[in-house]
Amino acid sequence: MSGRGAWAAAALALVAAAGGAAPEPPAGLAENLRPAHPRLWLTDERLTELQRAAVTDPTLAGWAARVVESARRLTGARPPPYQLSSSRGLLLEISRRHLDAIATLAFAWRWTNEAAFEAAARRFLLNACEFPDWHPDHFLDTAEMTCAVALGYDWLYGALDRDTRRRIEEALIRHGLEPGRRAYAGEARYGWWTRVSHNWNLVCNGGLLAGALAIGDVHPLWLNTIVRSAVTSMPRALASYAPDGGWGEGPSYWNYATTYVALGLDALRTALGTDFGLSRSPGLSSAAVVPLPWVGPTGLYFNFADASERARRRPAGCVMWLARAFNDRAAAADEHAQIAAGGAPSPWHVVWYVPAPRQRAPRPLDLCVRGEIPVVTMGGNLGDSNALWVAVKAGHNRINHGHLDLGTFVLDALGRRWVLDLGKDSYSLPGYFGRNRWRYFRNGSESHAVPLIRGRGQSPEGVSTVERFDSTPEAAAVVLDLTRAYGPPVRRFRRGVALVAARRAVTVRDELELEEAAEVRWGFVTGAEIRTDGDRRVTLRAGGAEVVLRALGPETASWRVSSAERPSPEERNRGLVRLDLVCAPAAAHRIVVVFAPVWPDGARDDAVAPPLDGGPLLLSNGEAR
Repeated sequence: MSGRGAWAAAALALVAAAGGAAPEPPAGLAENLRPAHPRLWLTDERLTELQRAAVTDPTLAGWAARVVESARRLTGARPPPYQLSSSRGLLLEISRRHLDAIATLAFAWRWTNEAAFEAAARRFLLNACEFPDWHPDHFLDTAEMTCAVALGYDWLYGALDRDTRRRIEEALIRHGLEPGRRAYAGEARYGWWTRVSHNWNLVCNGGLLAGALAIGDVHPLWLNTIVRSAVTSMPRALASYAPDGGWGEGPSYWNYATTYVALGLDALRTALGTDFGLSRSPGLSSAAVVPLPWVGPTGLYFNFADASERARRRPAGCVMWLARAFNDRAAAADEHAQIAAGGAPSPWHVVWYVPAPRQRAPRPLDLCVRGEIPVVTMGGNLGDSNALWVAVKAGHNRINHGHLDLGTFVLDALGRRWVLDLGKDSYSLPGYFGRNRWRYFRNGSESHAVPLIRGRGQSPEGVSTVERFDSTPEAAAVVLDLTRAYGPPVRRFRRGVALVAARRAVTVRDELELEEAAEVRWGFVTGAEIRTDGDRRVTLRAGGAEVVLRALGPETASWRVSSAERPSPEERNRGLVRLDLVCAPAAAHRIVVVFAPVWPDGARDDAVAPPLDGGPLLLSNGEAR
């Protein structure tokens, strides 16, 4: 074994001895740093491997050609100036434009050796180095620009003269690594991200790792300082993937966080030969589960938390890294399918390329992803865009980017989404992440598929759990305990959601016990046309498709439609309404609503009312799965 390999093995032995916790990196970082450039991600050995494989792999060759074509369109682009956004005063968009452009152009230069690509990448790289700062007060801006400049320095290294390299190194230290050191040392107010467990931790640490590793041979002090600090900080956020790979901030922030996990950990592996056991964090090997079942047959994510209502599953390079790092055949197959369906490959799809498996691993019809925010998805026939599908969440309302939405669900059928989650509002709204957060419609309970009790929604301190989950080929169901989601007057609240009638209908059953009589408004937001049919039945209509809703209880309840539109500066929600089943004041409520799509054969199943305990809803008397 080489000296570098023995050192990496010793580092992993320390991890094993620590029971999987990431230890402080051992001494000798600079001595064990890959001496040559490029040392980050796309080493010369990896480039040669990919180019040889592309000769006989038309998919790989095609992806690389598409990235090169994207780079060709960038060769005449003018790098953006230093300019903070008018809405929030951030540099983040400018940082991302630099990262995307430098990665695309530098990849194209290395793949083709065409001078025009190197020249364009150099323009973006030196443009960033001339900025007065990389806006450390919002450290995501700094982290992403540090990653961009580190990539450009490393991948263009052979084309840069000594003076240019020195300019870039000085910018990386002054604008990236020194602000990072101050953050780790607690010397700056913006260093709070070092101690949190959400996306900021992984993005900031990942970007700084890239910067330190890129210049670690000429500035070993920065290598030691940043790597030791980042490897100590990252486990706080990596723990959020446990135990099943989910992410409490929703699918958009799963993508953001996991992208920088991939960048940070792969940079460590390619530059130092080890990631110090960080990839062994519980749940990370299963993280690719999120882009698979969290997408309905419409192609739309279950966009809870601050995710966009327009969020669709798109190609994500980090999924390819997960496929490669953990031999995840299902993740590789899904990413290939996304690009084959028209998605655009990024440079990272090529860098971390894994061929599509000959046989696609089977996906479960239904899945419960546990963690801080458990998410249950229950779907119809896989591959059928018209299938019936429902997704439900539990957890707690204080999760970063969270809404007051415990127990909420979305529902797809007949190629449309009928029950909506509106996702985020504008981050520039006053107090959006502070004192006004729960005043905005999209963040509160009224915009979600949860009941309002006396016209009020859930508590910001609300907590809920998954009591039971079960699945068979014919049906699936979940029961949530929402007792602590609301506070007084709720004494007990359980919600059951079931995919029933041979997966042709969905039943939602809520059982509430209150301290005193209170009105309950059971409802959700939709963009469908609504027609009241009497007998506690309504029909949702959109694009020629229909879903019939029938309230099987309580007998005295009635349907009511109210506008979900909001005044500026909030999102207007044009054309959207909240449909409520209004239940008269009572101390106990048993609300049962059936969603029955009208299938192409004209049939519907709108009279299914399974109980919360046992029977068709839970399918078995075993433990929750």
